[in-house]
Amino acid sequence: MNTSTRSKLEQSGFSVGSTEEFLGLTEVESTLVSIRLALASLVKKRRCKRGFSQVELARHLHSSQSRIAKLEAADSTVSVDLLLRAAVTVGARPRELAAAFAHTR
Repeated sequence: MNTSTRSKLEQSGFSVGSTEEFLGLTEVESTLVSIRLALASLVKKRRCKRGFSQVELARHLHSSQSRIAKLEAADSTVSVDLLLRAAVTVGARPRELAAAFAHTR
């Protein structure tokens, strides 16, 4: 957010801060959320690139389409293990996984 917009909001009585501040996340929690988001984005990008539907990916992972939808939305009920298995299943290489982690926090 630019300084002018921030200043106008604050002058109008709004409190401006980060998502982490609003949610009261610790640095560790914030980092884990960032990792989950990066992996979910990578899975969706690679799945689409390979031409897999959510149903096809679910079949490969012995899961359900609705679980894949939650996975791609970075839902907190989806384990990081499933996120990693999905990423590898759609062809993500270790270098891509490392890059996804590197772009967090």
